[in-house]
Amino acid sequence: MDDTSLDNLIDAYDAAPSPALAKVILLQLAKRQDANRSIAYLDAASSELDQDEAGFVVRFLVDSDQLKAASALYLSVIESNPGFQDDELNALFDHHSADNAESNRKRLRVVEKPDLADVVNLDRVRAETTDFSAVVGLDKIKKQIDKKIILPFQKPSLFSRFRKKIGGGVLLFGPPGCGKTLLARATAGEVNASFFNIEISDVLDMYIGESERKLRAIFDKAREETPSVLFFDEIEALAGKREYARNSSTSNVISQLLAELDGFAQNNAGVLILASTNVPWAVDPAFLRPGRFDRMFFVPPPDKVARQGILEHHMKGRPSTPDIDFALLAKKTSGYSGADLANLVEMAADEAIDASIEGGEEVPISFDHFKDALGESRSTTIEWLTTARNYARYSNDGGRYDDVLDFLKKHGR
Repeated sequence: MDDTSLDNLIDAYDAAPSPALAKVILLQLAKRQDANRSIAYLDAASSELDQDEAGFVVRFLVDSDQLKAASALYLSVIESNPGFQDDELNALFDHHSADNAESNRKRLRVVEKPDLADVVNLDRVRAETTDFSAVVGLDKIKKQIDKKIILPFQKPSLFSRFRKKIGGGVLLFGPPGCGKTLLARATAGEVNASFFNIEISDVLDMYIGESERKLRAIFDKAREETPSVLFFDEIEALAGKREYARNSSTSNVISQLLAELDGFAQNNAGVLILASTNVPWAVDPAFLRPGRFDRMFFVPPPDKVARQGILEHHMKGRPSTPDIDFALLAKKTSGYSGADLANLVEMAADEAIDASIEGGEEVPISFDHFKDALGESRSTTIEWLTTARNYARYSNDGGRYDDVLDFLKKHGR
């Protein structure tokens, strides 16, 4: 709709006001980001808006800093349609509408700010550790971790004499399902450290300043309980490039995390920060300089020997026939991740279960079942490797992705 048509609608509304006409005008003004003129049509149009339209207008008003008008429209809509309620908007308007606080509390769910005592209680995110014997394959990366991470924890006096800090930041990257989290747990077990698996929901908070407060509390408690390992999975959610940040609160969280990581030069001795990501190119470059995540380890898909070991591991305890050629299966599953191989075993088990149900007696998993499963399965790492190849070729600052290039040269795609 062009401006002339919209002006004609406004003239028609002025001559004969109607809720249906007000709705059309309101939606057009919202699309034009015209908050000032939109206010005049809110009351008349509210009864005509469906759930999607109301949500669009409310969020438009919020983005335009028209919180009072947005709150009024939101409350008006949910009075007639309680099912429209949205947790995020509930929290927002309960926080901002101080002049209507008592009225809002009757209509909206009250969201309480978290108690800091719960935030700093790391027992709730404490996870079990393991050791390198539980990690099948990845011998090269295990040797690197042993030399650069585990050895300093085991010989602190030697490294202290050379003024080398124990701890630091390590970023594990690679395709999904290749064992980054298991490797982090094993590293913590090898250094006999407490392992804290920090999820994004443990940090991010809807209230301004609370996310930074949580981060500070988590790091402070980890420093009190050394040796300790803080593991952040999908770190790009907390440490993404700031030019893509949608608002200032996201940038504030990034700045706080940078400040905590910079503590390696002062008081983070004995605290190892492990993080993993499937998209290292999405991480803000400020995190990758020395003193922060200065060590990056590529966790590739398992090689042939590792694939055979993974398949045999997942077959333990399952009824099977002796004809299963795990070496041949490993050869035919080039590019499969550990998760893909686990799924292949599950698919073969499903084939055996179906055969058991049809035959009326238990049928063990056989090589034929694996053949059927192979025909329906595929590698999930190819897409990642294709994307990574482009970054490794054209954005390989300081040789950051040399390991990726070496892997691709050795294994083709």
